[in-house]
Amino acid sequence: MKAVVWHGVGDIRLDEVPDPKVLEPSDAIVRLTRSAICGTDLHLVRGTMPGMVPGTVLGHEGVGVIEEVGPAVRGFTPGERVVIPSTIGCGTCSYCRAGYYAQCDTANPGGGTCFFGGPESTGPVDGLQAEYARVPFAMTSLVRIPDGVSDDEAILLSDIFPTAWFGGRLAEVGTGDSVLVLGAGVVGQFAIASAKRQGAGRVFAVDGVPSRLDAARRQNAEVVDFNREDPVAVVRELTGGIGVDRVIEAVGVDAEQPASSTADFEAERAEAAPETAASGDQWVPGSAPSQAIRWAVQAVAKAGTIGVIGVYPPGFDRFPFGEAMNKNLTVHMGNCNHRRYLPKLMSMVATGGFEPTAFITQHAEPTDAIEAYRTFDRREEGWLKTVLDVA
Repeated sequence: MKAVVWHGVGDIRLDEVPDPKVLEPSDAIVRLTRSAICGTDLHLVRGTMPGMVPGTVLGHEGVGVIEEVGPAVRGFTPGERVVIPSTIGCGTCSYCRAGYYAQCDTANPGGGTCFFGGPESTGPVDGLQAEYARVPFAMTSLVRIPDGVSDDEAILLSDIFPTAWFGGRLAEVGTGDSVLVLGAGVVGQFAIASAKRQGAGRVFAVDGVPSRLDAARRQNAEVVDFNREDPVAVVRELTGGIGVDRVIEAVGVDAEQPASSTADFEAERAEAAPETAASGDQWVPGSAPSQAIRWAVQAVAKAGTIGVIGVYPPGFDRFPFGEAMNKNLTVHMGNCNHRRYLPKLMSMVATGGFEPTAFITQHAEPTDAIEAYRTFDRREEGWLKTVLDVA
């Protein structure tokens, strides 16, 4: 089968690889019909998330049709349409039972989150930018798609919508709250939508890409272009000098790293930190706290709450603790427990409570995936979410 494969920092290829097989009784094999390219994938390609193993199939968003199930899989049969949650949980351990699927020690005995197409520390499990995928713990790691939900709608439930909803829960968004969403990429767009559905009275959105700000404005968010004005000063002015009640940080560590083409990833990494480029160790751009984190702490009101869903790699330790402590802030963060939220959001889409496909701006064939990565990384105008039409 064809798959998008990680070979090294800045080196991804569309390769012919062996078809996956059932390895455990709880496995399922899914024929992918949709996958997608996510900002997290760019962290892996850039090297800002360390530990990737050459030969790993990328991608953690998937929709498809079950081809085969292991003997322990009792609730699914071949031929059924399913969405695959990005994070993997066994469904029976104490963490999964408490809803913390992203911390399942059975899926990842080494600790931390197990997700498709990730570094060695995450399991690892081959990803979903492929024609077929092996899905471990299928009884937990698959969610059936109702007949009225399209593949395009379902692919946004694999990662993006649950992550954004989780961001609102982390930020403790409630009725009447003023909410700042930092980053108006596709996760930020869904964070705006989620905050509104969680009761927010006002939502502000900060970004520097005009098309993203336009999309946020269409959701009636109050937009701030950080290229033209100081976002902290503007938000404080619009909130009577107090700041917002809640912040959803949907940017992550690459806030301080300029966009570059995929072809330039390796050269950029070597120039910035030649010793780590040679050793393969972790590289985090810049030496100051992420710009997004600084803005979050400065723009939120005293005793406010920040929910962080932007990706920060292990070893990142540059958070403005002093300023946050002296404002009595609450900061929640983490990887999304997708399986916890996916059924509710699926029902919301199925009953017409939300139409997510407006945020898909590009469709691409798998043969165009590498170029799609390059264009997505450059943050070109009009690019928000790229879906790979696998079949």
